[in-house]
Amino acid sequence: MNKAAASQMTRSEQETENEANRLIAQVDAALAEVAVRVSPEDDSLETAADRIERAARDLGDALRGLAQERKGRE
Repeated sequence: MNKAAASQMTRSEQETENEANRLIAQVDAALAEVAVRVSPEDDSLETAADRIERAARDLGDALRGLAQERKGRE
């Protein structure tokens, strides 16, 4: 996204985009962990799952906030 477009985004839109990007990064990291085929004793997959759950929850919260912001403009 270019800076002109980013500066036109509301705080809620920026937060939602940031959370979506964070979720994408967590999913990519989890895919990398799967490809490595770590030993069963390693809890990196469990950790990746926890991070994805948190990132997905945060994205959901950001999307709800954005929806409320946009409803308020109508």
